[in-house]
Amino acid sequence: MLTGYSVDGDTLHVILHCNLDITTRAAAALEIEALIRSHGPRRVTVEVPGEEPTSATLSAVLRARRMCRNLGIPLEAVRASTPAQRLFSTNIT
Repeated sequence: MLTGYSVDGDTLHVILHCNLDITTRAAAALEIEALIRSHGPRRVTVEVPGEEPTSATLSAVLRARRMCRNLGIPLEAVRASTPAQRLFSTNIT
């Protein structure tokens, strides 16, 4: 598994165990989406590994964020670098 998780009340905490590459990005995104669908949280946090997440890592998290946005669930990336935080805070359609 590329991800781990815990549930705290109505919050799903997802942990990416490692930076992703092109071969693991889709699998991780699907794992995150399955966790969100199965737990039905009101809020999601994703813990991003390392100082500088790879573009594949960012892509997987942004894909999950789009899904959460469509479901009306806020998603926050934690432990991400400042540039990555800026990317997550922008309005993505």
